[in-house]
Amino acid sequence: MQAPAEKPLSPDDLPDSGTPEEDIRPTDYAEDVAHVESEAAPARFAPDTGARLKKLALIAAAVLGALFLLVSADRLWKAHSLARATAAAAGAPLVVDVVRAQPVGAVQRLELPGETAAWHESTIFARVNGYVAKWFVDIGDKVHSGQVLALIETPELDAELAAARAQLKAAQAQVLVRRAEAELSRTTWERWRDSPQGVVSEQEREEKRADYDSATARLKSAQADVALDEARVTRDTALAQFKKVTAPYDGVITRRDIDIGNLVTAGSTASTTPLYVMTQNDPLRIFVDAPQSAADDLINSNLPVQIQTSGGAAREYTAKVSRTSGALNREARTLRVEVDIPNPQREFVPGMYVKVGFALPPRGLVQVPAAAMVFRASGPQVARVDAAGRVSFRAVTIGRDDGSMVELASGVSPGDELVLNVSSQINEGETVQVRAAGTGAPTAPTPAAAAANRS
Repeated sequence: MQAPAEKPLSPDDLPDSGTPEEDIRPTDYAEDVAHVESEAAPARFAPDTGARLKKLALIAAAVLGALFLLVSADRLWKAHSLARATAAAAGAPLVVDVVRAQPVGAVQRLELPGETAAWHESTIFARVNGYVAKWFVDIGDKVHSGQVLALIETPELDAELAAARAQLKAAQAQVLVRRAEAELSRTTWERWRDSPQGVVSEQEREEKRADYDSATARLKSAQADVALDEARVTRDTALAQFKKVTAPYDGVITRRDIDIGNLVTAGSTASTTPLYVMTQNDPLRIFVDAPQSAADDLINSNLPVQIQTSGGAAREYTAKVSRTSGALNREARTLRVEVDIPNPQREFVPGMYVKVGFALPPRGLVQVPAAAMVFRASGPQVARVDAAGRVSFRAVTIGRDDGSMVELASGVSPGDELVLNVSSQINEGETVQVRAAGTGAPTAPTPAAAAANRS
């Protein structure tokens, strides 16, 4: 069975809201929708649209073409500029640093680093076992020979010394007993020895002789025991004197490793802690390791020496070479040189680095920096630059080499200009552009050098 169709509502069927009929109007949204749907959209382009698009495309193509031409021209100009610069650089002479060879003076000064060391340096250990009772000096204190530095309590040593003395007294009493026995045996033996024949038997006479010999031996044994006990007492007495730790010489305490109550052990093994370290700083030693080139001049000589400190204000002192090791160090090929210098004002302390200047006799004609040397299979050489800027390699003979400067005995004359840090690109006869060492601008090439470069 079908449901009856609904009847559309009429205005009359709507409930009365009390609003006048003329106030009820359609909404604005409905009007807009109806207006849009009623208008028809155009379906054709404007007549000049194609012409405008073609014009814009032609303008864009022209702009891109102009940009392409500008970029291509710029790259071509830069390429030509680089080629011209490369050709100019290839044709220009190499710029080198040169130094002028200087003549060697009457005395060649050799400066080397040195290190100061104390005249004496002693590490003081305990000689007896015990406990630290007192200490009297600290680091930096000046002490004199025999001054007491610390006291050590030694209860075990004191007991051993008392026992040794008692044992000595007992041994000495035993000697008295043995001496009385020996005296009695001697007199008895003499009486039996001097008795007429037949009064005493020979056996009794021999027995008395044996008793006398035994008594004499016991006396000697007792005397030996006394000597042994005296040695023990002497030893313990000597050890007891080490309860006072004293300074071996006049000096300065540089280290203290003890405090009151510390247990100290006799000996100087690796596991034993020292009590003090002290040094004697007047006079002072200076150690210098000289190179092999200066060994001939320093060994077995007393050349004057100038010592300069680097800390604070520079001060110079004059001294002489005191001694040398007489042999070169196999690893460093250096000679150990010692210089003794008085130090009453304590201006030097052990462990300082100083500069030591030696006045050595000259060994060569000129001196040049080590950077001017070229070492090849044929031997040492230098690269000399003439007035025309041409390079020529010359073989040289080294008189002395102290590291930074080299004395040359042959091959170079004073005033010659030598190339520094010779490059592998420089060959014999090549023309170079000279620049004095330490300056930034090269000097202008001579006319001869410029003509050589153009050729």
